[in-house]
Amino acid sequence: MSFTLHGLPVSGGIAIGRAHLISQATLEVSHLLIPPRMVDKEVARFETAVEAVRNEFQALKANTSHALTDIGAFVNLHLMILSDPELSEIPKDIIRERRCNAEWAIVQQMEHLVGQFEAIDDTYLRERSYDVRQVVERVVRELTGHPDHAHSRFGKGVKGENLIVVAHDLSPADVMAFKDQNFASFITDVGGATSHTAILSRGMGIPAVLGLHNARQLIRDKEQLIVDGTRGVVIVNPDPRILEEYQLKKSQIEIERAKLKLLKTARATTLDKTKIDLLANIEEPSEVALALESGAEGIGLFRTEFIFLGRGDMPGEEEQFDAYRKVVKGMEGRPVTIRTFDLGNDKNLHTELSSSDRKRDNPALGLRSIRLSLAEPKPFLAQLRAILRASKYGKIRILIPMLSHAHQIDQTLAMLEQAKSSLRGERVPFDEAIEIGGMIEVPAAALAVGLFLRRLDFLSIGTNDLIQYTLAIDRSDEQVASLYDPLHPAVLMLLSHVITSGEKAGIPVSMCGELAGDPHMTRLLLGLGLRQFSMFPAQIPEVKQKIKQSDISEITPIVRRILKLEESAKIQEQIERLNAWQL
Repeated sequence: MSFTLHGLPVSGGIAIGRAHLISQATLEVSHLLIPPRMVDKEVARFETAVEAVRNEFQALKANTSHALTDIGAFVNLHLMILSDPELSEIPKDIIRERRCNAEWAIVQQMEHLVGQFEAIDDTYLRERSYDVRQVVERVVRELTGHPDHAHSRFGKGVKGENLIVVAHDLSPADVMAFKDQNFASFITDVGGATSHTAILSRGMGIPAVLGLHNARQLIRDKEQLIVDGTRGVVIVNPDPRILEEYQLKKSQIEIERAKLKLLKTARATTLDKTKIDLLANIEEPSEVALALESGAEGIGLFRTEFIFLGRGDMPGEEEQFDAYRKVVKGMEGRPVTIRTFDLGNDKNLHTELSSSDRKRDNPALGLRSIRLSLAEPKPFLAQLRAILRASKYGKIRILIPMLSHAHQIDQTLAMLEQAKSSLRGERVPFDEAIEIGGMIEVPAAALAVGLFLRRLDFLSIGTNDLIQYTLAIDRSDEQVASLYDPLHPAVLMLLSHVITSGEKAGIPVSMCGELAGDPHMTRLLLGLGLRQFSMFPAQIPEVKQKIKQSDISEITPIVRRILKLEESAKIQEQIERLNAWQL
C-alpha cells in the first residue's frame, strides 16, 4: 500500500531506495528498591557504566576522520553532557536517598533535565534535549548489559548506497557508521531544524526529513521509499508514475549540484555588476571547514551558545578564547562576526547566569540575550575579553543580540571599554578598532533603528525572531505554525525600513536569519537593498547562482510595487513571478 508522510525538511535533495530500520531505543525502566547494604554497590555499578560510555565516546572521537569533524564535535558534546554533574553525580545522590536502582535514577534525572531544555525559548538549545536523551540511553544500555553500539545496529556488511535509514532518532555515534555504509538518506520520528541530526545531514549533503512522529512504526524493512528533503515528504511504496517522476527530479538536481560546485570560486556579482557579500552562519568551530568549502567570504554569525551545552558551570575566559581563536585562524584572514551569548534565564542552564529558579510564564520576553548579559556583568566581561584577545589573530566583529533600547548599547560599549582597559593594563594585544554591531530582531529596534545607527558600526537582521515577535507566533507550536508568514506586509515594511535607513546612514546592514539563505527570497532582498547575506554554508552556492542571474536595476522597481501590496497571498504571487522572470 502506498502512503505519504510529512515532516520537517532539514536537508534538501531527493533519495530513492529501500528502508533500513534501526531498532528503537527505549528508556522505560523498572523502579526497584535496593536494600541499604547494596546501595554503595549500586552507586559503583552506575559509575562503572558511566566510565564505559565515556571510553566509548573517547574511542569514537579518536576514530573520527577530518572529513567528519562535525560528527566529532557532537561526540564532544555528548562527552560534555556525560561529564556534567547533573548526569554524572546527581543520579548517585538519588540512588542513595531513594535506595533505587541506577537505571531508574538516571532516567528520573534525565526527565528533569529534558523538561528544562524543552522550556527554553532558543530553538537550538531546546533541541539539545535529544542529545541528553541519547547520552542517557547509552548509559542505560550499559547498565542493562545491552551496549548496542552503533555498528551492530546497522548490521555487518551493510552497503547503504540504495538504503534509507529509518529510526526514531540517531545519535552522533550512529551517524559515524555512515562514513562506511554511505546511506542514501535518513528519516527520523524526532528532531528539528537545529538538532544535531539536521546539522550533520546538511553537512554531509544527505537528504533528510525529521519530525515524522510515527515513521519507525509505519514503515517496514526493505519497503521502497522516496525522500524529498526539500518538501519534507516521504512516500512509501510509490506507484510507478510517481517513482518515474521523482527519478527525473533526482537526475535534474544532481546535474544542478554539479553546476553549482563550479561557482565556489566565482564572485557573487549581479548582472549589473553589483558585488554581494555571501557569509556563513556557524554554530561550532568545526563548521569553519564547511564555510570555506562552500566559498563563504567570511563568517556572518558565529553563535557562541555551544560552549554552554552539556555543562553545569560557566565557561571560563580561556576556554572561550581558544574557541574564538580557532575560528578566526581557520578563516585565514576573512572577517568573523561573533555574537555574544544569546541565552535565556528561564531555566537553570548553568550556575552563574541563573539568578532565579522561578519558572517564567513568558521566557521569550524575559531576562535573556543582552538583557541577561548586562544583568550578569562578570561573565559578560569575560566573554568580551576573550573575543578581544582573539581579535589579535584576524578580523573580528562583535554582534549584540536582542537590542531594544539605546541604553543597552551604551552599557555594552562601556563594558567593552572596561574589557579593553583591563587588557591594556595587562599588555595583552587586541584590535583597538574592533567593530561592534547590533542584531535587529525586535520590532521596536527595527522601528527606532536610528538610535542604533548612531551608536553602532553595523547591523544584522535576525529574521527568525523579528518575524516571530512581529506576528506573535511561535513557529515551533504546531497549532499556530501555519500563521508564521515571512511575507506578511508588516514584516516586509520592517525589513525595508531597516535596510533603507542603514543605506542612508552609510552603515552596513546584513541579514543572518533563514530568509537570507532562501533562494526564493534572494531577488526580493536584493530589491530591498540588501548587499550582505549570511546563511548556512550549504545554502551559499544556490543563493550565489540566483544573485548572478539577477539585475538589481530591473528588480528594484518591481520590489517597490510589491511593498505596496497588503495581502500575503498577492505578495507571494508577485514574488513567484519575480523569480520566474528571466532577467
